[in-house]
Amino acid sequence: MACLPGVIFVIDAMRTLRSIRLIVNGEEKVFKVGRGPGQVKPFETLAETLRETLGLTGTKISCDEGACGACTVIMNGKAVPSCMILTVECDGSKITTIEGLGRGPSGLDPLQQAFIEHTAFQCGFCTPGIIMSARALLNRNPNPGEEEIREALSGHLCRCISHYQVIEAVKEAARKERWERSSDS
Repeated sequence: MACLPGVIFVIDAMRTLRSIRLIVNGEEKVFKVGRGPGQVKPFETLAETLRETLGLTGTKISCDEGACGACTVIMNGKAVPSCMILTVECDGSKITTIEGLGRGPSGLDPLQQAFIEHTAFQCGFCTPGIIMSARALLNRNPNPGEEEIREALSGHLCRCISHYQVIEAVKEAARKERWERSSDS
């Protein structure tokens, strides 16, 4: 019987890792690996650790299969489904959640503000994941075209909103950020 690579990693992690270190929203977090209270369990997902251990409930768990995008966070600069990544695999990683985005006079990221201005949300359950994917896109490309925005958001399922409003919000945030950068120069 063949083992999955992830299973082998977890077995090795249980033998060798005593603790793991993450940078979450700019703050260092160190967790003991084990099965006791307050420890990160070897099979615990990053989404579970963020929500249950750190209280960062903006990261949603929905499908638990990496298919809907609700649990998206930025890890080392890339948008990732945190329900599909074991916390023990993240040792040394930089993680940004929706709670880590706020900046500016309103305390909101320009994307968050644009989502409000364009009514690019309804119930809001999937909105944090969509914003995190859009933020990862704008971090790597401050001037994305509409097709690139659609591609970056293609892994998100939402039945409540018009994706037209989401795309317009991302375009608006990109315009404002480019303007702010040119004004600072």
